[in-house]
Parts: sequence; structure tokens; C-alpha cells
Amino acid sequence: GMNKINSLLNAYGESHKNATNKLIHWICVPAIFFSIVGLVSMIPFPSELIIYKEINLSWALIALLLVLIYYVSLSIPLAVGMFLFSIGCLFLCSKINELTYPFWIYLALFGVSWVFQFIGHNIEGKKPSFLKDVQFLLIGPAWLMHFILKKINISL
Repeated sequence: GMNKINSLLNAYGESHKNATNKLIHWICVPAIFFSIVGLVSMIPFPSELIIYKEINLSWALIALLLVLIYYVSLSIPLAVGMFLFSIGCLFLCSKINELTYPFWIYLALFGVSWVFQFIGHNIEGKKPSFLKDVQFLLIGPAWLMHFILKKINISL
């Protein structure tokens, strides 16, 4: 509901007030989200589970559907925004997975992004929120998305 999403975003915002830390999050949070989608997309999907050949079923798609259910429980506009971003991630991953070393691309992106996230929090002087509550790993992307939605006059 409305109050739950607001309290989560406010709690997340508490440790993300420093301009440098914010900028780092604008780059690294989407990069981490994307790299996880990429890594999960590489897990072989059993062909026995594929009923329709047209639907490109993967563990990444299933994981994202579960994540989107969580976002829907918080806010529909937020879920729509995250759905569009997720589609973009899946599309980009399908291209990267055709390259020679997709695993190392995702892993490097994941590792470098987390190093910067911790540098950002060091500058801010506050620990990353997820250390208190793992739920905040999904609130990070939602927090950025809510700024985008606000810019285009869509309220949560």
C-alpha cells in the first residue's frame, strides 16, 4: 500500500542524502540490477519446462516476474516503471549473452558497481540500508524510479 512504499522510500532516502553518493547510486544501482539479471539469465533453463517455444523462458524472466509482484504490492506506477526497465535489461542481456565472455562482463559490472556503492556510502558516512534489511536491495531501484515518475508527474 501507499504508506508502506512511502515509509520504505523515506527510510532509504535517510542514508542517501549526499550528492556524490546519490550520483554513484544513479549509475551503480541500475548497473547492479542489470548485472544480476545478466548473471541469472546465464543459468541454463531446462527445456522440459518450456511449453511454448515462442516464449523465451529463462530464470531471469521468472526472477523478474517475482520481483515485479513485490513492486506491484507496493505501487502500480512503480511496478510499471520497473517492468519497462526490466524489459530493457532482458533485451540488453540477450545481446550481451551472444558475446564471447558474458559472465565476466556481468561479474565485472557487479563488482565494480558495489565497490563504488561502498565508496559512496563511505563519503555519506552511513552504512548501506540493505545491511539492516535485505528488502532495501529492491528499494534502491524503486527509489530511483520514483524520482523519474515524479519528473513526469506520476504519483505513486
